[in-house]
Amino acid sequence: MTPNWSTQLTSNAAFPPAAPFGTFPSMRSLLCCLLAVLSSLPAAFAADPFIEKSDLFTAGDGGYKIFHIPGIVVTAKGTVLAWCEARKKGGDWDQIEIVLKRSTDEGKTWGEMKSIANVPGPKTKNPFSLKVKGVDPNDVTYNNPVLIADRDGTVHMLFCLEYMRCFYQRSMDEGETWSTPVEITGAFDAFHAAYPWKVLATGPDHAIQLQTGRLVVPVWLSAATGNNAHHPSVAATVYSDDHGQTWHAGEIALPATEEWIDPNETISIELADGSVMLNARSESKAHRRLVTISKDGATNWSTPKFDDALLEPICMASMVRYSLAKDGGKNRILFCNPDNITRADGKEVPGKNRDRKNLTVKLSYDEARTWPVSRVIEPGPSMYSDIAVAKSGAILCFYDRGTKPGYVGEFITLARFNLEWLTEGHDASGAAK
Repeated sequence: MTPNWSTQLTSNAAFPPAAPFGTFPSMRSLLCCLLAVLSSLPAAFAADPFIEKSDLFTAGDGGYKIFHIPGIVVTAKGTVLAWCEARKKGGDWDQIEIVLKRSTDEGKTWGEMKSIANVPGPKTKNPFSLKVKGVDPNDVTYNNPVLIADRDGTVHMLFCLEYMRCFYQRSMDEGETWSTPVEITGAFDAFHAAYPWKVLATGPDHAIQLQTGRLVVPVWLSAATGNNAHHPSVAATVYSDDHGQTWHAGEIALPATEEWIDPNETISIELADGSVMLNARSESKAHRRLVTISKDGATNWSTPKFDDALLEPICMASMVRYSLAKDGGKNRILFCNPDNITRADGKEVPGKNRDRKNLTVKLSYDEARTWPVSRVIEPGPSMYSDIAVAKSGAILCFYDRGTKPGYVGEFITLARFNLEWLTEGHDASGAAK
């Protein structure tokens, strides 16, 4: 609680009422200045560190075997939208719906789960999925939902059907209702000249709106000749400059090479200079996150580089900017993923999966160049995540976790915490105290 400095100072015996102020006007001015400075300090200055967790989706809810691929955004009005894939059987190509919950109190309480993606008419299974063992041709797979919280209050949404078709819809009422989906698969056709994709996927996680208004959505594309019809793969973006009315393909940002092996699930952030950074999962032997930058979020991507500070167990990650008016708009970037490249069985092979555990949030003060602050949210089995910042400054991390290794989708949990918890034990520059 912020102290009532005015009451404390004027009631102090060292400053009896009336006479001293009348006698020493300079003292009055000094105290007035002091009170003004103290009252201008941000509320977060006196905040105690906190973290609290709640399970928003639990395996078995609504008859779904598991919940997977979490995403979260905060709308312009402050409503929190949390979504995921609800899987009847569990696999990537099985019966999957996209479900969402809403919160109007920054994630403290939540409304009911609702299905939010429905393409009318007959549906055809991706023919490349039928080469995957155990896939039922009658199952309908909605996959890879991505939401963008527009500054004007619109919530844009892209999602895929059968990893083969892409659709756009929007909400104008804080995620309560959604427009009829419009197919935008044609936007992906331009990629064929550079890469012969048979499988497409947006995101997952939230995507971004640039200061210019451009909507930028990371995507990955697969030739579908490898494992699960998801390999090999490359990563790129699609974008809209007209508020989601039309969508266009950017250039391949992360190609597949002997060094950069199968870039896929990719996150994005607009940097302070207006450029866009992509941070991608890959199966590269370096086991580090793969990064590239473009001035417009679509073209002329820089040569990809590995970020040595960000470990890659081969899993989705998340990223968001933390910048609040109450602290002067200081630029910070948050990054979250399972910070681990070991295996319990000791069989660490370059380019092969490592245990998904030790979900950790990192903080950068220099536009993702360094990550001096790091804190573990979930030490046990933990996988995909997305991260958002509430209007008050509370940080919302929405993530997969389980009670045993390798169990994906047992719970999707929300961790609410503040910057004071994340930076506890560090000074304002990020150095350990």
